[in-house]
Amino acid sequence: MNKELSLVCRGVRGATTVSVNSKEEILLATRELLYTIIQHNEIDPDDVASAYFTTTEDLDQTYPATAARQLGWFDVPLLCGHEIRVPTGLKMCVRVLLHWNTRKTAQEIIHVYLRGSSSLRPDKDKIPPVPAEEVERMMQLAAKSPKHPSNQ
Repeated sequence: MNKELSLVCRGVRGATTVSVNSKEEILLATRELLYTIIQHNEIDPDDVASAYFTTTEDLDQTYPATAARQLGWFDVPLLCGHEIRVPTGLKMCVRVLLHWNTRKTAQEIIHVYLRGSSSLRPDKDKIPPVPAEEVERMMQLAAKSPKHPSNQ
């Protein structure tokens, strides 16, 4: 018997690393991470309930949530914080936890670990990032959105 799944809120995890503590690098890596998560899970940003971003304490040049706004997530509640400092922990790392309203099962969710963060979850398959051109195209579309702050 094939029973239709109810809409539930599921967590989608992801992480990436950067090579330098700069605004540009943090935003570039975070956009790449978010877009890769969106593409591999077929997420519509309107179905994202909220997102929580963290950085390691060595990253402090910008809020990674800004990358979500650059991709058009104007109505999604976003929050940033720092990871706890663990002496053996991964450095220069941005993490995200998306709360997503979906009919997918937990087993169908694809968690994404890019660049040096793949060591955080070696049990997960390696997911290649999406091409930078696709991320840039999404940013350009978001800038044209009537919801974009500059268009209101």
